[in-house]
Amino acid sequence: MDLDALIAGVKDGDRRALSRAITLVESGRADHRAQATALLDAVKDPDRQALRIGLSGTPGVGKSTFIERFGLMLTGQGKRVAVLAVDPSSTRSGGSILGDKTRMEQLSRDANAFIRPSPSQTELGGVARRTREVIALCEAAGFDVVIVETVGVGQSETIVAQMTDIFTLLLAPAGGDELQGVKRGIMEIADLVLVNKADGELKAQANRTCADYAGALRLLRKRDGDPEGFPKALTVSAMDGTGIETAGSEIQELARYRKETGHWDRTRAAQNRHWFNDAVRQGILRHLTRDAATRDQMDDLGAQVAEGGVAPSAAAKQVLDRLFPPGE
Repeated sequence: MDLDALIAGVKDGDRRALSRAITLVESGRADHRAQATALLDAVKDPDRQALRIGLSGTPGVGKSTFIERFGLMLTGQGKRVAVLAVDPSSTRSGGSILGDKTRMEQLSRDANAFIRPSPSQTELGGVARRTREVIALCEAAGFDVVIVETVGVGQSETIVAQMTDIFTLLLAPAGGDELQGVKRGIMEIADLVLVNKADGELKAQANRTCADYAGALRLLRKRDGDPEGFPKALTVSAMDGTGIETAGSEIQELARYRKETGHWDRTRAAQNRHWFNDAVRQGILRHLTRDAATRDQMDDLGAQVAEGGVAPSAAAKQVLDRLFPPGE
């Protein structure tokens, strides 16, 4: 692979080069990881910052339909939009359907849009293993907006807040019951709660659901870096487009406010620090699995833990004591 040509292609916004670069960073091969690291370091440009939007919601809420309508609005305004759609992977086969391009037929044909489905594999938080790095590549390629569509809603979903600027939660009318177990965690990080399907017979129900969530949001403590009125709840219809422009305006207004107050830069800096620490942790784990003696010890202790012969914490201490002897 000609890495220099790939770097130049990404910087020029070449879609084929961007696709190849994403494939490279998503690879788990050791030689590919070395090339991916060099690629990401070469294409970084602080002056190229896209608006990163995280979008979550339960299956069937209409995320893909909303993204297509929202994305077409943005491209109609002359913006370049990248959609990173993360599909859940089977815990048995590891496979994913990756059908988001077929669900966003119009947007996928738009010259100013780029849609990339990725499998979640075993990652928590509804994001793929390399989603953060793919976002960086899309920014380097000159995209103005990067939308990260996550797998679904759960407590671990909050990880998407560590890689996006605005987090949006999409709900169906009367969809509160399905969020009872996770509502607090999700509501605390959501910047916008959008109640979808506010059309036809569901419109009145959507308005009631929106009012309920607006009341719940007012009970939460106002977060640093947010203007008055945020977080807020709105109704939208991805089917007929109602409320889409309003939602877009609210997102842009929140982004503008955070940039003017310095919150944007502080958040980006904190996110970079978080992912640096995460990369170090992941590197240590990879190193442990490559060392034959350590791997054998972990396999042996893992079997003992599974059989109940030793407590997990005690087994972990044995591995750590071998690597970092007490007193040294």
